Amino acid sequence: MSSFNKVILMGNLTRDPETRVTPNGVTICKIGLAVNRTYKTGDGEKKDEVTFVDCDAIGKTGEAIASWMSKGSGILIEGRLRFDQWEDKTTGQLRSKLGVVIEHFNFVGGRSEDGSESSESPARQDPANHAKPASRNTVPRTQSRQNSIDDDVPF
Repeated sequence: MSSFNKVILMGNLTRDPETRVTPNGVTICKIGLAVNRTYKTGDGEKKDEVTFVDCDAIGKTGEAIASWMSKGSGILIEGRLRFDQWEDKTTGQLRSKLGVVIEHFNFVGGRSEDGSESSESPARQDPANHAKPASRNTVPRTQSRQNSIDDDVPF
């Protein structure tokens, strides 16, 4: 029987990315992700639920996240679940944790040239090509944004 292990999450970083480099020179970046869910109860009351997920990014993906993201940044991740087990050094008990290994990601939101938040997100970030996202302010101020979008449509 075959298996399928795919996770897609969108949320905000709960802390600044933590990186370390293995003796082999591979970068490992650890992030905490807060994923929010809003729902209504049977009484019509609006409730918020937050799920906190620990995620790891390896190699170029981790380097890009560490370079461009910080606490509060929005991110969309695609990855796989990983189950870690270890023995607690102080109590000797077996401990475990379910986390996500990030394979691909997108910046969500982002910053404009003046440092303010933007609601647009750049294209999917490929771990092999993690250059700084291009400026989103490429349309001259005298031209409307709608006209420039219509000019780019190929049909």
